[in-house]
Amino acid sequence: MAGPPASAKQFNKVAVRLAGHRFFPLWAVLRHQGRSSGKDYATPIAVIPTPSTFIIALPWGRGTDWVRNVRAAGGCTIRWKGREFTCTEPTFVDKAVALAAAKGMTRRAIDRRDMPGGFLQLTRTPAPEHSAMQSGW
Repeated sequence: MAGPPASAKQFNKVAVRLAGHRFFPLWAVLRHQGRSSGKDYATPIAVIPTPSTFIIALPWGRGTDWVRNVRAAGGCTIRWKGREFTCTEPTFVDKAVALAAAKGMTRRAIDRRDMPGGFLQLTRTPAPEHSAMQSGW
């Protein structure tokens, strides 16, 4: 399976600034650490929220760096609609699970598109709130 197009890197630079805010409910920012480097990364993603999980389409497959990093670490954090979530238990799921969770236009888009990489499901819990003193702001 081919990886993301070269233009994806440029798109990600802009998208990571917009994603995760309450004005863009489809988009979130997934934060993870490199498996070898330990470097922190932020990746814009489209999410399908359920009451206890996030489901993420994998259009570029299961072998992308961010997917491998999240699976190796056993989780990540996701900023969605202005809130931080701790996400654990990364599990590959099929189209049927995503369709059951999706609604409206998202459901129609998933139904029409083949997603050979499948979907990644993450169990989510709200991250603990940090005070201004704790975060260094």
